[in-house]
Amino acid sequence: MFEGLPPGADVFDRNCPSRSVLEHVTSRWAVLVLGALIDGTKRFSELRRNVGGVSEKMLAQTLQALERDGMVHREVRPVIPPHVDYSLTELGRRGAEHVRALFVWVQESMPDVTASQQNYDERKAAAVS
Repeated sequence: MFEGLPPGADVFDRNCPSRSVLEHVTSRWAVLVLGALIDGTKRFSELRRNVGGVSEKMLAQTLQALERDGMVHREVRPVIPPHVDYSLTELGRRGAEHVRALFVWVQESMPDVTASQQNYDERKAAAVS
C-alpha cells in the first residue's frame, strides 16, 4: 500500500509484527513520552511532570514498551537512592522527530479543528431540536 516499505511489512495486516510497534509508538502516552524526551535525558519524576495526567503505572508500562522496542534507553546509576535516566535511542529520536511534526501540525490546526467541532455541535443540536 505504501511505497518504500520492506517486503512483507504491512501495518494493515493484523498479523504483521509492525502492528504492535505502531500501537506502542502511537499510544496516548508514548507519543507524549517521545515528545518529552526529544529535548534530552530525563528522570522518571521529570517525565511524569512533563506528561500531565499520566499515572505512575502507565508511565512505567509505556517506558518499558518503548525500551523493549528499542526507542528508549534506561540507565540506572548506582547511587542511593537509585537514579534512573531515560533517553531516546537513535531509533527513538527518528520516531520522536515524526511525533514533533505531528504536535506542530495539531497545534497549528487547532483553529480549524475548533471551528469544525463547533459547526458539528451546532448542526447536531439543530437536528435534535
